[in-house]
Amino acid sequence: MSIFKDCDIRGVYGAELTDADAYSIGRGLATMIPAGGTVRVGGDARLSTPALKEALLRGLCEGGAKAEDLGLIPTPLLYYALSGGKADAGATVTASHNPPEYNGVKFMLGQEPITRRQIQHLAEIIERRAFSSGEGSVTKVDLNPAYQASLLKRFGARRPLSVVIDAGNGAMSRLAPAAFRGAGYRVTELFCEFDGAFPNRSPNPAEYDQLGALCEKVVETGASFGAAFDGDGDRVVFVDEKGRPVQNEKSLALFIRHLLKDRPTPVVYDQKSSSAVRRAILAMDGAPVPERSGHAFIKRRFLEVGAAVAGEVSGHFFFGELGYDDGLYAALMMGEILGLSEKPLSALADEIVCPPITPDIRLRCPYAEQQSWLDRVEALAETHPCKVSHMDGVRLDFDDGWVLMRKSVTAEQITLRAEADTPERLNELMAMVAQALPEGALA
Repeated sequence: MSIFKDCDIRGVYGAELTDADAYSIGRGLATMIPAGGTVRVGGDARLSTPALKEALLRGLCEGGAKAEDLGLIPTPLLYYALSGGKADAGATVTASHNPPEYNGVKFMLGQEPITRRQIQHLAEIIERRAFSSGEGSVTKVDLNPAYQASLLKRFGARRPLSVVIDAGNGAMSRLAPAAFRGAGYRVTELFCEFDGAFPNRSPNPAEYDQLGALCEKVVETGASFGAAFDGDGDRVVFVDEKGRPVQNEKSLALFIRHLLKDRPTPVVYDQKSSSAVRRAILAMDGAPVPERSGHAFIKRRFLEVGAAVAGEVSGHFFFGELGYDDGLYAALMMGEILGLSEKPLSALADEIVCPPITPDIRLRCPYAEQQSWLDRVEALAETHPCKVSHMDGVRLDFDDGWVLMRKSVTAEQITLRAEADTPERLNELMAMVAQALPEGALA
């Protein structure tokens, strides 16, 4: 499986992604920008990141680029570092929410979201070894104070609230607690020490069952809410004051209510989101804009339509005020919402009613059979009245529910998700899909 994915570069360190690969990526990226251009580079807290980043910087330098090493940073700080056209490109060594054995590279040319074509162009440059050469340079630049100052200029606690910050030992371990304290919150830290082995929980907070320690700490300390970040800090998941994880679609709905009350705009969301998101948009006179799952796809559409906010089920939240997604910005905005409300987070979240919906169900399926599985599900439309769409995989929309089946871009898997008006109907839809697939596929 290629390390060059639809939205970034990613693989198991040492087996799929090596230091030599990182060097080549640096050479290739230097080739894609104007001669002598500037590239801002960061990396997360993973154990393999220092070696990969050193190789990436060496490749950039030998390709003639002026590299600025931002140090250990969350990914949103890279977006901040590129805002206003401050560099020709940016790259950060991270595997985001993936398990510890993974690593990768997220990169941007200018301020625009990367495209699949650009990723493939980089892969082709590397394959042909068609590199530029030159005498570049590497300098260290610390933008942490400026990034934090930009957040504190925008946010401040509206009233005394307490928060538990669960950084998951990832890249937000220092910045998130500092920003909340600077904004006037009482902060309890949980797993806020850098540790790229992620010993305390998965780096993916959207796995709600991984948030037990945060849920307990919120209740124990009497906090107003908890915020759990992913490995590179661009995603966040919330826990209410009762110690219950807040479904990411409900968090998005609260942002929609907050940001569209004075200026209705389009809102972009991934098509596997709960229908509660669409209802929240319409209730605020906004325009629902579904999009295929994937950071780059959501971000590009979000910018195209001028949305005030966008979101993914995974916990990415994008803000028109920024032009990108930022887990810390989202967490501070949730604090702002709570500071302006007389209701606790539990009550606000309970106002958002989500119909019965499955989690992402990942089914083992060889690459060679994936399309045939999608065809089997699409064939259900011949005998069951529904609308068929192909934005990402196959989606069947019924009057009382929907089914979505997508190919995985990272593994020999098919991802399935379904929603219905009632639990009984959800069971019927899942049974219908099970009958369409090879025997035992949904067992």
